[in-house]
Amino acid sequence: MVRRGVGRTGLDDLSRGTNQSGVRLYNERLVLSLIRRHGSLPKADIARRTGLSPQTISTIANSLEADGIIIRLDPLRGKVGQPLVPYALNPRGAFFLGLKIGRRSSDIVLMDFAGTVLGRIHEPHPYPTPQIIRALAGRGIAELTASLNAAERQRIAGFGIASPFELWNWESQLGAPPDVLEDWRQADIRGDIAAISPWPVYFHNDGTAACAAELVLGHGQHGDDFLYIFLGSFIGGGVVLNGHLFPGRTGYGGAIGPLPVPTGDGGFQQILRSASIYVLADRLTAAGMDPQVLWREPGRWGELGEPLQAWIDDAARSLAIAAVSAVSIIDFRTIVIDGAFPEAVRANLVQATRAALVNFDLQGLAPFTIAEGTIGFGAREIGGACLPLLANFTQDREVLFKENG
Repeated sequence: MVRRGVGRTGLDDLSRGTNQSGVRLYNERLVLSLIRRHGSLPKADIARRTGLSPQTISTIANSLEADGIIIRLDPLRGKVGQPLVPYALNPRGAFFLGLKIGRRSSDIVLMDFAGTVLGRIHEPHPYPTPQIIRALAGRGIAELTASLNAAERQRIAGFGIASPFELWNWESQLGAPPDVLEDWRQADIRGDIAAISPWPVYFHNDGTAACAAELVLGHGQHGDDFLYIFLGSFIGGGVVLNGHLFPGRTGYGGAIGPLPVPTGDGGFQQILRSASIYVLADRLTAAGMDPQVLWREPGRWGELGEPLQAWIDDAARSLAIAAVSAVSIIDFRTIVIDGAFPEAVRANLVQATRAALVNFDLQGLAPFTIAEGTIGFGAREIGGACLPLLANFTQDREVLFKENG
């Protein structure tokens, strides 16, 4: 069995696998997933939660510690018997690059094993082009990894790309000229980045990637079954079932955007035309305000007044429809709402969506919760970085286990 990653033999040492293609042993992934969810755990608690023997857990913990993947914390004293020694993830145990391709800006980040963003390059643009994205990827590989020493660079496990699918079909929303749209139709961004990346490259829809960030870094607070909705320039999302990312048959699982919602005049339109940030940008433009504030600093919009409140009201009504529709099909415990906006906007949108639910007959549905996401405006690029983390260090059994590089 081959190990690809960190430790004494470099990246090939970090991924023993159930399918001989470089994934970790199931039990090791189980231990890492439990430690990530709980922050830290002693061996006795790990054995109790997994049902594995103390001897097996000791062997796994010793191996992961020797590889630098987990670290021992100070003993827990004050109890009868030997003090318990908790184990935690080693933040420097592995590193990941994540790239988000966006309508008005793109970002690339370097993330450590604990989920902390160590560096970021933010690239505003009137619209993305393959040339801009290739250049940003190359710049990120060179500049962000320069902060790591040689041994740490050997611990980079992969490069993840989060992008809307079929960008060439979004002419009115993207605002790009026909030749750029045709460039996107012909482009192979994953292949181009794989040609300059020393590490495996993973590619997923940006909504699915953002959902991956919530799954990996949200510490399980939403339960094992939730629908994740992310409002960026376009609305998107992802699905988590039984604690695993569910990208669906073609990768469009939880796409959300095409969901039909009423227009108010007896017709219907896709939800992306009411609950996407580009709609808010159009409202700001109509009010004589600069819409670029939405992309320059996604975490700080300032006072946007009536256009923002009107957008929140419209988006919340649409999101309530999406929530009821989703729970009617799959018994989700939680509908998670996040987006590329300040925390106060997210809180107001979630509250407005909860209020909009009072207009629906929920008889026949089990109670569910509308909750705020935990990652925020950087969820898509962080989600991109989470793709190689999922592929190499968790139990996720979906397409992320397949060869991606």
